[in-house]
Amino acid sequence: MFRGLLAIVVTLAIILGAGWFVMKRPDIGYDRLESMYASNASRFMPMGEDSRIHYRDVGPRDAPVLVLVHGFSASLHTWESWVSDLRKDYRVLTIDLPGHGLSRCLNVSDTGISQFVAVIDQVTRNLGVDRFTIIGNSMGGHTAWSYALAHPERLDGLVLVDASGWPKSGDEADSSPLVFKLLANPLARRVMKDIDMTGLIRSGLEDSFASPALVTDAMVERYSALSRAPCHREAILNLMTARDDRSDASAEKLAAITAPTLILFGEKDNVVPAAHGEKFAAAIQGSELKLYPDVGHLPQEEAAAQSVSDLRQFLADRVYVVTDEALPEAIPGE
Repeated sequence: MFRGLLAIVVTLAIILGAGWFVMKRPDIGYDRLESMYASNASRFMPMGEDSRIHYRDVGPRDAPVLVLVHGFSASLHTWESWVSDLRKDYRVLTIDLPGHGLSRCLNVSDTGISQFVAVIDQVTRNLGVDRFTIIGNSMGGHTAWSYALAHPERLDGLVLVDASGWPKSGDEADSSPLVFKLLANPLARRVMKDIDMTGLIRSGLEDSFASPALVTDAMVERYSALSRAPCHREAILNLMTARDDRSDASAEKLAAITAPTLILFGEKDNVVPAAHGEKFAAAIQGSELKLYPDVGHLPQEEAAAQSVSDLRQFLADRVYVVTDEALPEAIPGE
């Protein structure tokens, strides 16, 4: 606890010593960000009077639908390796949550799990998607299991990738990366709101991988630039201030999940302890747990080939099962 507080104090002293105005950074407009980070597959769905949600919808239109949800301060780009593989056989929908990526904010004061669940529900309904498998990483995993509880009738399956939601013990919170300790501190949040966060973003990303060498300059620049979209910094900081304990995971709450469930966790996750993956597995009846040694918080990036292979196996065995009876009869003469 003392070491964590000391790190916060030292970091704040450095920030203030370097000079507030020197480190202050303005917003980056959406037009510029879209020119940098949108793709040919990017689409924007109007939501409310002056907001819109960025998403990508790829793969065969008549295939089973997978909805992929990113984590805290991230964007749909985290799923690119998986999407490249999955789009051959599935309709894959990736979404930038409000206040993240290229999505505008909705009501900033409402930024949180409930808002994210509502947005996913609205986007999928607007696209005419009746049923799907929802897949979420970190905070996106928290959103995914919350969606499974709110709308069980719409889900074919649930996949939690280093999902958050369990309350952390004192020791677990103390071992969190520095950037999360700072964001949890009210004074630090006020100081950090308008300054250049590139150094802390790099540090947080390096803590998210078992192999920090996987963090590239381009990755850091993307996270940093997208965080400077209008209102994004406010929305992200609000996620840390408007904590609702009612959204926490519990064995009693998760026992209500009936969708086939796969849980993927990196054993060297410094953000969400791998022990939380075991808690999800114990709480969700019939769920399957895969643990990856030497992998951190982002298996979809750090162990892309193995994790997407495990996902495909789960979908084939537990969710979209093809039986001999379901195969069409052979045409005579073939």
